[in-house]
Amino acid sequence: MARQLRAEQTRAAIITAAADLFDRRGYESTSLSDIVEYAQVTKGALYFHFAAKQDLAHAIMELQSRNLQRLAAEMDSRGYTALEALIRTTFAMARLSVEGPVPRAGLRLAADGLALPPAFPHPFAQCLELSTRRLHGAVKEADLQPDIDVDAAAHSLVCSLVGTRIVGHHLEPVTRQPRRLAEMWHILIRGIVPVPRRARYLSLVTQLEREIRTV
Repeated sequence: MARQLRAEQTRAAIITAAADLFDRRGYESTSLSDIVEYAQVTKGALYFHFAAKQDLAHAIMELQSRNLQRLAAEMDSRGYTALEALIRTTFAMARLSVEGPVPRAGLRLAADGLALPPAFPHPFAQCLELSTRRLHGAVKEADLQPDIDVDAAAHSLVCSLVGTRIVGHHLEPVTRQPRRLAEMWHILIRGIVPVPRRARYLSLVTQLEREIRTV
């Protein structure tokens, strides 16, 4: 049991180190030797868990995918409106990005066009599917303008989310991300939510941004 625990801890340390380096340097500019040194493990320990650098990258992206699935399911279980669930999911992901490198690396790997196994869902496609589903739900709940093109709105939302994070990565510290996310939502809400319902969601965005900032 202790041996298994050590193996799990070593694997987690390798993934965290790789994610930090991929996020800061990029996939191509990070070698396995860099990861071994940064994680403070042996090459044998790394190869025990991962046969190649690409396997490590895929493990990071899989963790990112599971995080999104877990958060989406958690929001479903709490009975939020579709739009509130979507907003809360984006802020939960932002919090994870502030707290650790795996979500940040997952985004960078996806944006850099890392090749994925055929059965592996692309992170952007996964975000698009979730956003589309939530926005269709928001239409049914009258939380979106009735003439909104849901597919176009979902695509614009995902592009805004990804673009906000990528630009922020190059220009400012990650702790600024929740503020930028809140700014993005304030603009989007004014464009897609009917006037009588805007105040509720604008207030929610401000609250969620403040909660991350004060943690």
